[in-house]
Amino acid sequence: MTVHNLGETNSILNQFIAEIRGTQIQKDSMRFRRNIERIGEILAYELSKTLEYLPKIVETPLGNKNMELPKEELVVCSILRAGLPLHLGLLNYFDTAENGFISAYRNHENNEDEFEVIVNYFAAPSLEGKTLLLSDPMLATGKTMENVLKVLKNHGTPSQIHIVSVIGATQGIDYVKSVFPKNTHLWIAAVDPELNARGYILPGIGDAGDLAFGEKL
Repeated sequence: MTVHNLGETNSILNQFIAEIRGTQIQKDSMRFRRNIERIGEILAYELSKTLEYLPKIVETPLGNKNMELPKEELVVCSILRAGLPLHLGLLNYFDTAENGFISAYRNHENNEDEFEVIVNYFAAPSLEGKTLLLSDPMLATGKTMENVLKVLKNHGTPSQIHIVSVIGATQGIDYVKSVFPKNTHLWIAAVDPELNARGYILPGIGDAGDLAFGEKL
C-alpha cells in the first residue's frame, strides 16, 4: 500500500487539523463538520493527480480547446455516520462520482476495552472495474476497514482502491497495509503515534461522529 501523508508537508491543511483537534473549537459542531469537509477537498485534489486522464475537445463560445479530463469511473463510499462530512468534501471535487454508504460501529460488550466491529448496512452500486474511494475520518485499529473490505467483495472488484482518512494511528495503518491489496493508496492528513486501551487514537480528536453530529446513546 502506498501512503500519502499530506501532514508531512506544511500547508493550510495544518490550520484545519489544528482546529478539529482543539477542544474549544470542537464545541462548534458546524465548524467541525466544515473543517472535515475542507480537509476532504484537499485530499481529493491531491488524489486527483494520480487518476487517469483522456484528451477531449471542449467547445467554447470562441473556439475549441484540447483538454485532459478524468477517465475513471469513481465510487465514493463512506462509513456512517462520521464519514459524512468527509464524503461531502470528496463530492465537492468528484461531483460526478457514484455513492455508497456503510454502517459500521464498535460493539464494546459490557463496556470492556475489547470490541467487535459490526457492519449491518451497505448500499452501493456495482464496484466492478471502478475506482473506489473509501472514506472514514479516523483510521484507528484498522479493524473497521478490514470488515468493510469483506463486505465490499460482494459488490464487485474495483480496479483501484483509495482509502481517504483525516487522522490515523501508525498501528492501524500498518494493519490496513496487511489486509488490503498491495496497489491500494492511503490519503491521510495526519498520523499519530499510538492508541489508548479502547483503541482510540492518541492524541487524535476524540469521537468524530459525536463531534460532528452529537453524542449517541
